[in-house]
Amino acid sequence: MDYEKTDADSFGRSLRGIGINLLVRDVPAEIAFLETVFAMKGHQVTQDFAIVTYDAQVFQLHSDGTYAENPLLGLLPENPPRGAGIEIRLYDTDPDAAVARAEAAGFTILQAPKDKPHGLREAYILCENGYAWVPSRPKG
Repeated sequence: MDYEKTDADSFGRSLRGIGINLLVRDVPAEIAFLETVFAMKGHQVTQDFAIVTYDAQVFQLHSDGTYAENPLLGLLPENPPRGAGIEIRLYDTDPDAAVARAEAAGFTILQAPKDKPHGLREAYILCENGYAWVPSRPKG
């Protein structure tokens, strides 16, 4: 699918399995974070919406304003961290390289890269919306 040219109806009909849609205060800023730190790609980026690809996986970003009629909007905290309690794990991303890019861009590192007992080397990087992004790879 050409994510730059697809219309909303075709895109929606194409979605399968589990989907992630993150509500963010500033869609272009979140895209800049994801592209800079994790080499993701934003498609059809506007102030209100973006399609995001990470290798063959796809998810969405929506601005708070697009959820005016959605009951979830009333549950969002006024102050960060908005995404507390969720880890977005990126199993195909080198944590050392991601942390280096995040530090160079001034983003918050919650935990430096570390080998964990569950077989992964991982780090925790916090975006401005409070979501914990966890780049990880098998250790060793």
